[in-house]
Amino acid sequence: MAENLELLFQGFSKLSRSERLDRLKTMSHLSDEDLDVLDGTAPFDLDLAEHFIENLIGSFSLPLGLAAYFRIDGRDIPIPMAIEETSVVAACSATAKWIRTHVGGEIVTSTSGRTIIGQIQFPRVDCSDHVLKVLRDREAELIAIANSVVPGLVNRGGGVKSLQVRRLSRDDGGEMLVLHVHMDPCDAMGANLINQVCEALKPFLAAWTGEKIGLCILSNLVDTFLTRAEVRIPGIDPDVGRGIEEASIFAETDPYRAATHNKGVMNGIDPVLIATGNDWRAVEAGVHAYCARSGKYQPVTKWRMEGSVLVGRFEAPLVVGTVGGVTKLHPTAQVCLRILGVKHSHELSRIVAAVGLVQNLGALRALSTVGIVKGHMSLHATNLAIAAGAQPSEMALLREKLLGALKIEKTITMSRARELLDILRGFKQSQ
Repeated sequence: MAENLELLFQGFSKLSRSERLDRLKTMSHLSDEDLDVLDGTAPFDLDLAEHFIENLIGSFSLPLGLAAYFRIDGRDIPIPMAIEETSVVAACSATAKWIRTHVGGEIVTSTSGRTIIGQIQFPRVDCSDHVLKVLRDREAELIAIANSVVPGLVNRGGGVKSLQVRRLSRDDGGEMLVLHVHMDPCDAMGANLINQVCEALKPFLAAWTGEKIGLCILSNLVDTFLTRAEVRIPGIDPDVGRGIEEASIFAETDPYRAATHNKGVMNGIDPVLIATGNDWRAVEAGVHAYCARSGKYQPVTKWRMEGSVLVGRFEAPLVVGTVGGVTKLHPTAQVCLRILGVKHSHELSRIVAAVGLVQNLGALRALSTVGIVKGHMSLHATNLAIAAGAQPSEMALLREKLLGALKIEKTITMSRARELLDILRGFKQSQ
């Protein structure tokens, strides 16, 4: 199957949209109804959208592309990505292909932990020893109460597993306690479930401790459920490998660079989250908080030459869902999950991590070799053609003219795009 899928990836970008859909149907065993969702024949139902947000006035569409050539944990996977930036899908596909052209090149992933975190705040505690004793003595009872709120989750093997207390010093010299509720959400992202659990515990905690309870809310810094991805490329050109390593060290040393480095990683992660109906804002918050846990903002990936092998590693909390919420209700999100061939949340989180790491590799490779401007500018030519006002029938020819100008002039601008479009239209009128 892997060989057949690799053949289906070949030349994918050169196909018409209908031809891509035909190949995708073969790759992912999609139905005709699935294709109707992707090509707009079955448009997004605004009556359904009324249940997603308030004051609905319409919907906003993003382009949905397919990144090719990914082989993750030995499985070839087409990657749906919803994003408006021209270069991301192309860079992901090219970098995934580059990895597999090296003998022994691989992408492997894993997860550790299963629980998400809910927080119950005791804002100002006068007798912390008493509160700690109550929480310790009644832990089993509190867990039982919590799980009574989510019986369906418990029946699926999930639910609240443990409690943890953290002691925090206030700026005014007082003490704050925070009770962490650790819950296995199974294949849900679990935000609503953990919030319900925390609220249900609030009156019992207030009565048993005699203390005031403050906020009851999930945390997006889920260091109890981490996803890891690793890329290994043996036999890489040493100059390229060292350049990528130096780019990584730059990000590890300088938080100004780390911020942009991590933005590049999220360029790969966010589009997959959006395509599958997941809360990309929650994941962004968790990743960035995890990167700052040492007190200094750090890159979420690290690249090193280990002998003749380039090795890149990603580690962060990526709490996603494959059931519930928009993921379950949005027809396009459901099709995208079928394209990925995943049913469980940990499978999706591992794919997301791999795509982020590969996108990061593509960016670092461009930065350390041809440079980001040259690497992106040819792809940016399409955006310039659109912004210059080119009609669909003029796009291909104007893009060709812009790329020709880029080779000679080393850069292309909006004014140059408009000038070339005027020349192109003048030529047409003279014929």
